[in-house]
Amino acid sequence: MRIIPICVAALSLLAAPALAHPIPGAGSSFDAGLVHPFSRADHLIAITLVGTWSALVGGSARAVWPLTFLIAMLGGFAAASAGLQMGFVEAAISLSVVALGAFVAFEFRMPVMLGAAAVGLFAFFHGHAHGTEAASMLVPYVIGFTTATATLLLTGMVIGFSGGNAARRSLLRAAGVCAGLVGLLLLGGVA
Repeated sequence: MRIIPICVAALSLLAAPALAHPIPGAGSSFDAGLVHPFSRADHLIAITLVGTWSALVGGSARAVWPLTFLIAMLGGFAAASAGLQMGFVEAAISLSVVALGAFVAFEFRMPVMLGAAAVGLFAFFHGHAHGTEAASMLVPYVIGFTTATATLLLTGMVIGFSGGNAARRSLLRAAGVCAGLVGLLLLGGVA
């Protein structure tokens, strides 16, 4: 049980202030898009966990869930860019961190299409946050955050593939617990 306070303290250092989105007009270049997923703990953790979870579950989830995340994220971006306003994007993003942390912590298995639906829903909100920040030069911004997201998904998959033995799997599960706790902090506006 000592790991919980340690991971909360360590991961909460990564957390940006609550309601870090939206900042209309902030997304106007490739660089801004590339940095965005790395600049907030909510995106960084959730996207990496999608890759980790897909690798842990294995099979077709390894390809379907990360690809679904990318496509649904772009859909959320397009919806926000077209003017769709939603008042609960931050809460949904924080909930995605909690849920994905739990999925990794418990190595939760579900049918691939159900997992794709969950990942797609989470990704839509992450993409909406990107789209709310978009200003001019949408194409470079989209290419930037899509590149960063793909990198985080692949990083998560590498982490998930490394969980072969019991000790590594225990570390992955602990990381899932830590991520879920950070998500709760984000949800509560503490981090």
